[in-house]
Amino acid sequence: MAVAAAQKNREMFAIKKSYSIENGYPSRRRSLVDDARFETLVVKQTKQSVLEEARARANDSGLESDFIQDGVHIGNGDNSPTVEDGTQQDETKNGHLADADIGDDDAKGDEDYTLTEEEVILQNAASESSEAEQALQQAALLLHMRDGMGSLARILKTIDNYKGCVQHLETRPSQVTGVQFDALVKVSMTRINLIQLIRSLRQSTAFAGVNLLTENNISSKTPWFPRHASDLDNCNHLMTKYEPELDMNHPGFADKDYRERRKQIAEIAFAYKYGDPIPSIAYTEIENGTWQRVFNTVLDLMPKHACREYKAAFEKLQAADIFVPHRIPQLEDVSSFLRKHTGFTLRPAAGLLTARDFLASLAFRVFQSTQYVRHNNSPFHTPEPDCIHELLGHIPLLADPSFAQFSQEIGLASLGASDSEIEKLSTVYWFTVEFGLCKENQQLKAYGTALLSSIGELLHALSDKPELRPFEPASTSVQPYQDQEYQPIYYVAETFEDAKDKFRRWVSTMSRPFEVRFNPHTERVEVLDSVDKLETLIWQLNTEMLHLTNAVKKLKGSHFE
Repeated sequence: MAVAAAQKNREMFAIKKSYSIENGYPSRRRSLVDDARFETLVVKQTKQSVLEEARARANDSGLESDFIQDGVHIGNGDNSPTVEDGTQQDETKNGHLADADIGDDDAKGDEDYTLTEEEVILQNAASESSEAEQALQQAALLLHMRDGMGSLARILKTIDNYKGCVQHLETRPSQVTGVQFDALVKVSMTRINLIQLIRSLRQSTAFAGVNLLTENNISSKTPWFPRHASDLDNCNHLMTKYEPELDMNHPGFADKDYRERRKQIAEIAFAYKYGDPIPSIAYTEIENGTWQRVFNTVLDLMPKHACREYKAAFEKLQAADIFVPHRIPQLEDVSSFLRKHTGFTLRPAAGLLTARDFLASLAFRVFQSTQYVRHNNSPFHTPEPDCIHELLGHIPLLADPSFAQFSQEIGLASLGASDSEIEKLSTVYWFTVEFGLCKENQQLKAYGTALLSSIGELLHALSDKPELRPFEPASTSVQPYQDQEYQPIYYVAETFEDAKDKFRRWVSTMSRPFEVRFNPHTERVEVLDSVDKLETLIWQLNTEMLHLTNAVKKLKGSHFE
C-alpha cells in the first residue's frame, strides 16, 4: 500500500508519471501546445481519481494509524494525546456535558475524513517508507477558534505532545460567524506526527476548522522536475505513441516494414541511459535518399530565407563533415559538435515527448531528438518530429550561443511551473522556436525550425498574406494557433537578445515561488530557496566579476602602451 500511495502521489503532482497516452487526440499536425493542453486534462483527471481513492482509503480505515513517541506506542485509543493537555476531552456547558457538541463533533469527524489535497500529499509522502514517516516536515496550520484565546494553550500543549516545534504563531479576529479568532501556526515535526496532530485537533469542538495550508520552500504541490542531468532518464514519457499503425492517415500506415523499423529504433531510445554513448543507426539507402531530397531543398532555400545565425552554424556543420547530402548524421557526432560550441548535447527520444519532459530537458542544455526517418512517400511532410526535422531544423540554431541560451531559459522557466504555465511556455516555444521570424537588415528572415523544414509554410510566412506582430511573450503565450492550415499570425523578434530580454521579464511574473539556475560544472539545477544558497551564488559571481575587472584593466593597459 505504501508503494502504491507513493506512486499515486507522483501521478498527481509530478511529470514523472507511470501512464502514457496510447493515441491522444486527432490532429493533422503534432504540436507541443496541444500536447501540453491534453496533458493538463489527463493530469486533472488523474489527480481527481487519486484524491477520491485516498479519501476512500481514509474512510475505510477510519483514519487509524499508529506512531511511536519517546519509545511509547500511541494509537487512537484512550492513550492518545488530545487538545485537553493530554487527557480525554470533557467539555461542558453550564456545568452539564455538552451532548449537542458531541453529536456535532461526530458529524464533524466524518466530514473531516474528506481529506484535502495537501493532506493526501502529506499522507502519501509519509507512506513511502518508515524513514519517510519520521522525516521532519515544516507546515502551516490555520485553526478557527470558537472559544477565543483560551484555546491557544491547548493548541501549544497538543503540539508539544506530538513532539512538534512552533516556529511562528499569530492570531487575528475571525470574520467567520461563530468563530472568535483565527490562528496561523507554523510547526516542524515528523510527518506521521503532523498527520496525527491534525486529526487530534479536529476532534475538539473548540475549533470550527483545522486546515493544512502549505510547506516551507517548495510546495508539496509543485510538480516534480529533474534536479540533475541523470534525472532526464525519467523524462522520456511519450504523450502519444504516434506510431503509423495507429493513424490511417499516416504515410507509413500500410507499410509493415516501415512500422517495424520505427519500433526497432524506438527501442534503442527507450534503452538509453545517462552517460551512455548514443547508439548509431545503420540508415538504409531509402532513408538516406529521403534525407538527401530534403537536405538539397534546404540548401536552395537557406541563402534567401534563413537568418544569419542559422546559415553560419549550417556552414560549420558542413565544414565538420556532419552535414553532407548523402548521409544522415549520427546523433553522437552532432552531440559532440554542439557540446564544443554551446554546451548543448543530445539524447535519443522514441517519439513526441510530453511538454514537461521536453522543456525540462532544455534546462540542462539537452535536446531530446528522434532517430527515425519520415516515410519516403512523404519526404517534405511528417505528422510528428523525425530526425530530419530535428537535424535540419533545430541543430543549426542550437549551435548558436544566443539561441541556445534562449532555449535553455524556456526550459528553466518550465521547472516546477503549473500546468497552465506549461501551456503558455509551450505556446511561446511554438511561435518562436518552431515558427519564429526575425528582422535582419530590415528584411524578414526565418529562424523557426518548422518554417525552415516546410517549403510551403516558409513561403507563406514571408509573403504578404499572414499578419505579423512584434514578439511580446504575454500576448504570444495566449495566442490560439492553427494546426489545420498555415498560421494566420506570426511573431517577429527584433533580435534574439531582445527576445531573451522580453522573455526574462515575462517569466518573472510567473507564479512559481522560487528561482532556479543551472550549474554546468555539476550538471545540476539549483533551487535558490535559502539565504545560504544565495550567498554561495553571490560569492561565485563576485569571483567572476573580479576576473572580468582584471581583464578590462589589462586590456586598457595594453591599449595605452
